[in-house]
Amino acid sequence: MGKPVVYFLCTGNSCRSQMAEAWLKHLGGEHYEVLSAGLEAHGLNPRAIQVMKEAGIDITGHTSDVIHPDILNRATYVITLCGHADEHCPVISNKNVIKWHWGFNDPAQATGTEEEIMNQFRSVRDAIKARIEQFLTELPQK
Repeated sequence: MGKPVVYFLCTGNSCRSQMAEAWLKHLGGEHYEVLSAGLEAHGLNPRAIQVMKEAGIDITGHTSDVIHPDILNRATYVITLCGHADEHCPVISNKNVIKWHWGFNDPAQATGTEEEIMNQFRSVRDAIKARIEQFLTELPQK
């Protein structure tokens, strides 16, 4: 049997789900197959790329993808990172999937100076990292 599949979902697969995918791959990727997608594909947010690079993780090779039904239905964990994705997630036919909602503010909606906006991205990045670390300590490694 393969590794458990963790599928992070967001509205546009441009910020939060990309950060979550990168953190889990970085911190525990040897134990999981990690993917992310969105209800739509908005492309990678340049600020998300920048703040992840500041943390030592390069996500420039990531793609912004739309939720794929086959991945959704073979996932072990489906984790939504925004309320919109949680409310509009497609029906999952796999009854064994574990679905969680981890709500994080959308840094792409931040306003203010460039530094204030970047600080929102850093705050969300760090909150997602902390939640991924909690996920890894709570679950048995396969």
